[in-house]
Amino acid sequence: MTRVNLFMREGCHLCDAARDDLQALQPEYPHRLVEVDIEQDPALLRRYMEVIPVVEVGPYRLQAPFDRTDLRVVLGAAQSGSSSKPEVTGANRARAVRLNQIVYGIARHWLALANAMVFLYVALPFLAPVLMKAGAQGTARVIYQAYSPLCHQLAFRSWFIFGEQPAYPRVIAGTSLRSFAEVTGLSEDDLSAAREFTGSDEAGFKVAICERDIAIYGGLFLGGLLFAILRSRLKSLPVIAWLIAGVLPIALDGGIQLLSSIFPHWLPVYESTPFMRTLTGGLFGVCNVWLAYPHVEESMAETQAALAAKLSGAVAVAGPGGPTV
Repeated sequence: MTRVNLFMREGCHLCDAARDDLQALQPEYPHRLVEVDIEQDPALLRRYMEVIPVVEVGPYRLQAPFDRTDLRVVLGAAQSGSSSKPEVTGANRARAVRLNQIVYGIARHWLALANAMVFLYVALPFLAPVLMKAGAQGTARVIYQAYSPLCHQLAFRSWFIFGEQPAYPRVIAGTSLRSFAEVTGLSEDDLSAAREFTGSDEAGFKVAICERDIAIYGGLFLGGLLFAILRSRLKSLPVIAWLIAGVLPIALDGGIQLLSSIFPHWLPVYESTPFMRTLTGGLFGVCNVWLAYPHVEESMAETQAALAAKLSGAVAVAGPGGPTV
């Protein structure tokens, strides 16, 4: 039997009229009606508040305003194009319902899950220097090793804690901070040594990912928190703005640094500072959230809407078939 989802809310006269029209069409187009109260889900409320009632029949959707003739056309099209499918029952039905519940939960809480994952990713590297300070070097090195494929971990481009400075850039960076070479006695051209150096009592201990990566993922986390507050009002950042504000600064800062190290005889040697690495990385992270998260939110809202209808405990108010899930 054709399933009809009616997205509605209490006190909506248009919703009551749509329900009455569907009941009147039941003899002509037998169907099972599932009412989904949008006030039971904030995402559905945001999505449908201004357009209810909304009727979904298979691939067809109507949103206010519509009349009985529109419903007749949609019901007729859905029934003529539908093919009979065996009903899922028993254990298979229970598994399908459980899977839908899991996916619905992910779609409903995707932002909290994303923020938690980003937070863990950017916070765990700070645990490595804490463990080094506490004398648990073996456990700390597990963290360093785990992040090693994901970041260059060069000490002169990393943050340090428990030392006299938060960072020890190369001399050519031109900062007022004591340089990496001065504090460690290592050559700043020896990348392998800079990668392996995890710290000392004087310098403190290195965070397991570099300054720019901390800024990128920190920007993702901060942007995710801001999006949680502004999600109903924030539109996606235009791609051109994303390129100018998010991509261009980090491409110039990191790209010139890379090219000057590859072609030192052709380009002036340039070493980014902790401030520039943090600024460009943070802009990149925040702009990525601004660009992508509104689209993810829209996609997840569509998923929630589809699954909310499937999982609704509403009773089929017209025709045989009883309650549906």
